[in-house]
Amino acid sequence: MRYVNHSTRMEVDSESRIDSSSADRTSRSSNLESLGLTHSKLAYDGNFIRSASGVLMVGEIVFGLFVWTLIGGTEYLHVPALRWVMFVSVFYWVLTVILFLLYLITLHIRITWIPWNILGMCFHGSATVLYLSAAVMGTLSLNVANRGRYYFICWVASTIFASLATLCYAGNTAVNFKSWRSKSEDT
Repeated sequence: MRYVNHSTRMEVDSESRIDSSSADRTSRSSNLESLGLTHSKLAYDGNFIRSASGVLMVGEIVFGLFVWTLIGGTEYLHVPALRWVMFVSVFYWVLTVILFLLYLITLHIRITWIPWNILGMCFHGSATVLYLSAAVMGTLSLNVANRGRYYFICWVASTIFASLATLCYAGNTAVNFKSWRSKSEDT
């Protein structure tokens, strides 16, 4: 009868897996470096939340969330204007959360080939215009609902929050413009 030592084979297999995984990491890190990214750990920037842009982005996220949850809890599909409000609020809410997380983990510092000030200025500027149109459309669609009813109250509240989100996006556009302007004057 032949005795096979399985523990030795497992040790050899695990060593070969370790070697192949380190080779994979090396090739991944060279791919990251070719894209202008580093393979270091992501850092959390607590100061960003306290900055003007961070506070405004938190406002954009909170007010945008209120807009689409208030409308989403009603039968808004039979009012075309509210479908537009819902599209704008969900679309920009998702993009704002992603952009907020990118700034929070300081990825904007590691990806240097993206002009972040211009990106932020264009993003927040377009959000300002579209949220303003959504707030106006929400206001004009209030005559469809009966006053005092649940839908009417939700739609009024969503219009107010859309207006507040518009102000936050406009403020962030101004902050990004000032930042872009100050960096362009330095060069």
